[in-house]
Amino acid sequence: MPQQSLIIKHYYKATLVNNVTNCRLILTTSYVTRCEGVSLTLRRKHSLGNQQIPVSKQKRVALGNPEINSLTLSQKRDILALDTDNNTLKFPTIWLRDNCQCPACFQRHSQSRTIDWGKFDFGVKPLSAKLVESELTIEWSDNHRSNFTLDWLIERSFTEEKRKLFRNKIYRFERTTWGADEFGKYLKKFDYKSVLNEDSTLLNWLESLTKYGVAIVTNVPAKNNSNKILTERVAFTRRTHYGEEFTVIAKDGTTNVAYLSSTLPLHTDLPYYHYAPGANLLHCLVQSQGKGGESQLADGFHVGNYLKLHEPESYKILTKTLVDWSDVGHENGDHFHSLHQAPVLCEDEFGDLVRVNFSQPQRDSHFNAPLEQVILWYEAVGLFTKLLYSPENNVTFKLAEGDILTFDNLRLVHGRSAYADTTGRERLLIGCYLDWDEIYSRIRVLRKQLKRSKEMNIGQ
Repeated sequence: MPQQSLIIKHYYKATLVNNVTNCRLILTTSYVTRCEGVSLTLRRKHSLGNQQIPVSKQKRVALGNPEINSLTLSQKRDILALDTDNNTLKFPTIWLRDNCQCPACFQRHSQSRTIDWGKFDFGVKPLSAKLVESELTIEWSDNHRSNFTLDWLIERSFTEEKRKLFRNKIYRFERTTWGADEFGKYLKKFDYKSVLNEDSTLLNWLESLTKYGVAIVTNVPAKNNSNKILTERVAFTRRTHYGEEFTVIAKDGTTNVAYLSSTLPLHTDLPYYHYAPGANLLHCLVQSQGKGGESQLADGFHVGNYLKLHEPESYKILTKTLVDWSDVGHENGDHFHSLHQAPVLCEDEFGDLVRVNFSQPQRDSHFNAPLEQVILWYEAVGLFTKLLYSPENNVTFKLAEGDILTFDNLRLVHGRSAYADTTGRERLLIGCYLDWDEIYSRIRVLRKQLKRSKEMNIGQ
């Protein structure tokens, strides 16, 4: 369609450009006009479309974020675009209607939508869009009006940068993997009393545990409930069929190999749970005095990423072949038979590792894999195991009495060397678990609270 010239109020001239993808307006003042049944209203001097009209800085919408130069609505009225100096921020209009922030659609105290999807018009379209200073107002075909601040929109924009930032900083946080050479640099220690009494120390501990997969809490009182007190400072203890807490001590007649004094091979805990415990906390109350009893750790994500880069076929086999993990036994008179099928290495939809399943004692003799995959799997898991035990990836150290070793059970494999108890002095650890959902939640809350407290102190 050829360009059309319009004379609008205040006698300023605007040019309407119509093409197959967008209806755009170029204007220089406050106006209200319509394009294919869509009303676009802006105040102050803006440019919409491929051509830019010079606009003075003080006339533009300044946010401290990118400056908004124009607003564009697609021909189908399904995409709204905000053009900035840096890029174009595009928002599906159905998403905007779904996320209306008015009291009728959103409950601020619970931070929850109250729109009834059973009565929602999924074909709703914007009738008009208006940008005034730092607020976007949209009139909808379902006789509703929505208002959005530009800060809110920019924070939730669909750019790859913003989505990656949300995923790494708010959703699941960034990980730093390590080999043996980096372990000493990344292992952080935190005072028990400080973690319990100071939110900043609590946050630092949880962030280190999240990022590096391991941290040690020191100077812990020699009490059986010290570990539980620590977990309840975060949220609540994750209960399993071993109870809320478990005692690691050499026992006769046990059905758990962890309760023997012989070598405990590298493993992850409870791979036979569909929802395995996220973080492991081991409180050392009594340590063996002679040789043995050293803890062993290796970063399964670090080794897995190495395979992905250097041995992609082995990596693929370990991420695609389902393995049967099981635990059959009894604890405190309660019998259990747990079973879960999952690969050794589990990825998310982005191809990032999110869980390692690894336990020779808890791998069932049933192996529901196609016959032609079995030998290939053994070759791949043999390479993975060799790398986990290699000096480049495996670290050994001895916990001190009064230490709580905290580590990511979905990422790190852990083990213990054989030891011999002395008369009257039996090696004793008390363990318990935390779920990552609760840890992530606590981190987000603490970050908000500490940021708010810092801002208040600055304002005083």
